[in-house]
Amino acid sequence: MSVDVETLFDAFRQFVGKSSLAPREFGDLFGQAMRALVKFDYIVVFAYRGNERPIDLYSTFDSAEHVIFVSLYQAGPYLLDPFYHTARAPKPGVWRMRELAPDRFFSSEYYRTYYVQTGLAEEIGFFVPVGNDITIVLSLMRRGETGPFPAQEFSLLRKADPLVATLVRQYCSDIGHLFDAAVAKQGRGRRKVKLNAADTVWRDLNLTDREAAIIELVLQGHSSESIGLRLNIATGTVKVHRRNVYRKLGISSQTQLLSIYLKKLNEH
Repeated sequence: MSVDVETLFDAFRQFVGKSSLAPREFGDLFGQAMRALVKFDYIVVFAYRGNERPIDLYSTFDSAEHVIFVSLYQAGPYLLDPFYHTARAPKPGVWRMRELAPDRFFSSEYYRTYYVQTGLAEEIGFFVPVGNDITIVLSLMRRGETGPFPAQEFSLLRKADPLVATLVRQYCSDIGHLFDAAVAKQGRGRRKVKLNAADTVWRDLNLTDREAAIIELVLQGHSSESIGLRLNIATGTVKVHRRNVYRKLGISSQTQLLSIYLKKLNEH
């Protein structure tokens, strides 16, 4: 795909001289600029702050797609998303999903029960930390029939990253109040707000800190070998802890583990 210079410059022209932009206007201009560089099917922009539920700032989904990509994602699966963990790190830059995913991500139950519903061939994200523990992730997505991003297009996106990051920090950094409002809204409900939902689930399931750390990595898509390297313990020790957790919970598969995890998340 050749670069549409006229469309690209027109998008940047509309940024110039504006002191502020609403999320919808910013997203539309960002989309215009990116379409001048590469081919994609969807855009979604999420803001992440610590352990809190991500906030969707912009997307191009229809109503049915929005349920899968946004509503269902925010209900709990985001906690197992490589993009969520990268945003929390944070790890600025432009990244392909497969660069960030654990070694068993594409065979994990999270992938098979949630992510596969998206029908995506690939997702690429611009990760932009904006301060106050907030990272904004602008994702470009390609459906299965469109195929992955070619290397040349990915290279163009990486070259665009410094400019995109500058624009995000100028027009999208003042969003802490959105998280504060979400927390306040939850606080007015019947249930107490618990920002670290994953930790709450592990406590409810009576797992030790070590068991919780291992099982969370299992659900994210890490193999026993990968978990051992991350936690600096033997692979055999990881397997022992996994068996103990399965016995404690009365389950025999990762499918059942994920089901319990998501059910418990929805109770908080």
